[in-house]
Amino acid sequence: MKPRLLPLFSGALALLSITCFAAKHKADKPAAPGAGWLNWRGPDQNGTSRETGLPDKVDAKAPLWSADFPGQSTAVISNGKLYINGYLGEGPTLQEAITCFDAETGKKIWGHEFNDFLSDTIYLRYATSSPTIDPETGNVYMQGTQGIFACFTADGQELWEHSMMEEFGRMTFPNSRTASPVVDKELVITRGITANWGASGAPGDRFYAFDKKTGELVWSSSPAEQPQDNTFSNPLLTWVDGKRVLISAAGDSSVIGLNVRTGDPLFYFPAAAAGAKGGINASVLRYKDALLVIHESENLDTSEVGRSAAYKLPMGSKQPEPGKPQKYLAKDLELWRNPIGNLGSSPCLAGNRMYEVTGVGEVASVDADTGKILWKKKLAPEQRQSAPFFADGKLYVAMYIAGGEASAGGGENAGNGELFVMKPGDSDVEILSHTLLTGRCFGSPIAYNGRLYVQTDKKLYCFGKKGDNKGLAAPVPAEETPKAGEAAKLQVIPNEVFLRPGESLALRFRSLDANGFTVDENVDPKQVKVETFIPPTALVKAKMNGSYVDGKLVADATNAPSAGAFMATFGNLKGTMRGRILADLPISQDFEKFELTVKTGPGIGNVAPPPAPGAPPVPPGPTNWNSIEPPTDFSYPPLAWNAARFRFEVRKAPGDDNNKALCKTIDNKRMQRGQVFIGHPEAKNYTAEADVMTEGNKRKMSEIGLINQRYLIVMKGNGQQLDVSSNQALLHVAVPFKWSPNVWYHLKTRVDVAADGSGVVKAKAWKKGDPEPEAWTIEVPHLHANDHGCPGFYSLAPQEQRAWIDNISVTPNEAPKSAAK
Repeated sequence: MKPRLLPLFSGALALLSITCFAAKHKADKPAAPGAGWLNWRGPDQNGTSRETGLPDKVDAKAPLWSADFPGQSTAVISNGKLYINGYLGEGPTLQEAITCFDAETGKKIWGHEFNDFLSDTIYLRYATSSPTIDPETGNVYMQGTQGIFACFTADGQELWEHSMMEEFGRMTFPNSRTASPVVDKELVITRGITANWGASGAPGDRFYAFDKKTGELVWSSSPAEQPQDNTFSNPLLTWVDGKRVLISAAGDSSVIGLNVRTGDPLFYFPAAAAGAKGGINASVLRYKDALLVIHESENLDTSEVGRSAAYKLPMGSKQPEPGKPQKYLAKDLELWRNPIGNLGSSPCLAGNRMYEVTGVGEVASVDADTGKILWKKKLAPEQRQSAPFFADGKLYVAMYIAGGEASAGGGENAGNGELFVMKPGDSDVEILSHTLLTGRCFGSPIAYNGRLYVQTDKKLYCFGKKGDNKGLAAPVPAEETPKAGEAAKLQVIPNEVFLRPGESLALRFRSLDANGFTVDENVDPKQVKVETFIPPTALVKAKMNGSYVDGKLVADATNAPSAGAFMATFGNLKGTMRGRILADLPISQDFEKFELTVKTGPGIGNVAPPPAPGAPPVPPGPTNWNSIEPPTDFSYPPLAWNAARFRFEVRKAPGDDNNKALCKTIDNKRMQRGQVFIGHPEAKNYTAEADVMTEGNKRKMSEIGLINQRYLIVMKGNGQQLDVSSNQALLHVAVPFKWSPNVWYHLKTRVDVAADGSGVVKAKAWKKGDPEPEAWTIEVPHLHANDHGCPGFYSLAPQEQRAWIDNISVTPNEAPKSAAK
């Protein structure tokens, strides 16, 4: 992508935007500040509102308005406009959407639709993400389950977009849990499990902070340990020890704290005395100087499943070394616990009362000071999704009814949900009203300007009265940032770049104090020295082929992948960044020039096993310590390919010592699936092909395939099929294809997109060396075709049968003869 010169939103200083990190920048006009219910947890980040005059009764048969916009999201509202995520269509035509409605009338104002792609998402399992509104500009941010992370003006103009999957290796999961963005000052922050490249190549629960106006990455952070599950726990933004701190539950069942301004990890502790199994999805609450945490995983220190607990907020945390948090034992921080738990619902906090729903359909009141359960009320058979909402002295609770006996009306209500209005007391709760909604409730009720809003998987509802209401609470005053101290470090923006050969990028720099607050927003780029930097811990000693000239990072023109880090120096201040160059079309990659200088050996992962008693320490060296693979010479794949290093290795091809190919390894069961991108997300209208093979026998084979414009084309060994999918639950077509293990085949793919947006995915496969068949083996039509996407490859090797790929080629399609004329 060629760089484009774009003005900042104020019309002042111009910035050079780049590639995927600002892939769809557009000039913007000044916008009205956001005012209203700007994120799904509310202005106090705890699921409560200080508004009054909200309805005591709701009737799904007589709402103020309703709209046929299904989803699993929670609404946000600003300046009379409601924004919410949902989906349109069914099966192969389903698209995720962000839509804007008039908050008073329900009239649709604008919407944007996005395909799901390369995912195993199963819709209607969990709540997904909700939009977030920036209080400064009124801009709206959303993240789809497939990882599309985008910014829009209040009028629906898209300003920038990231494909978190293709750029950062974001992984998808069948449960569809997706984080909602959070905004703090100049940053918009999201999170997810990613497997990228270099130090972040292994799967990790990571946080990414972008400049909210330009879409440039400011920092990324990996504060937790290896995740056991993905999580959509909404981060809490607060102040600790004079720092702006993000606190969140994580995918390894821990609670983490990091510096919002820099991403530096600050503290870490497991959610139970010995940790719990599984990720934590409920949002963490701050109450006084305590953190309230809820989960429904198996505790490792007791036989209980699920827990609510209060932990002393780690204060005075000292960072023992850069990039590593201060670790605590949960038992040293725990203040109280009780056995109430929930898998996906977040609690709300009103005064010293914490209200939560349980997985068995109860709503409960807990004393936040002591953890004492004050009362519980059974409402439905189960509830694992929607969070309770408190306002005007009332609780609004939406109950999800998956099947079986409903709480009102019997089994015929299965597949719908109920909305309760309740008045809680100290020892019991009074039900003021309840109504049966059309569709199940995943997202949470919220209220603004006297009206209550809730979405189901069938409809979006608004309850209340017409006209302006008088119960609005005063806006929460903006928190002032402390005055910065002496400059202590340099921050490079963007912190990570993704370039094409020959492309250039303007860097900007700011100096920060020890707490991360900005001392100088605009350090003169001409006074900064930027040099190649190889971290001492880097397993692959590589560099990005580029140089820093006149304030710009310039990629070499050679059409080849490279990656590495840079050190920026300004006086005594230092800061690092990293970047990749990925080849532009055409891409051609065999593996003959790779030197096999690394050897596998006994052990686990990339960490040497401990020596036997009395034996000398294992010497350092270029060794990859695997547990299953026999001693084998290999080379790491190109560093610039995301998620490749921990799943694939260049080795001698079986049966031919004169040929090298890329092998899908089998040493790590957690990484038996490998999905690797080797190009740019904007690539389109190309043919991708490669030689492929799987080891095995007639009963046990693996899978190997290619990625073309966000479609997965896979040769399935055990199924003896050629398979095309985008979302595996929605668009998934296969045809029989007999092929043998330990034999090389050639796989060829392309996607043809028509002017009306429909398309056809085509693929053919044949034994290597045989003539290419004229007909395509499989052709799959798609009404809403993916018209662009990264080329790449894929393998699944779950049965200890390695898969192989070689001679990868991605070439532009020839223009039709009629167009050439």
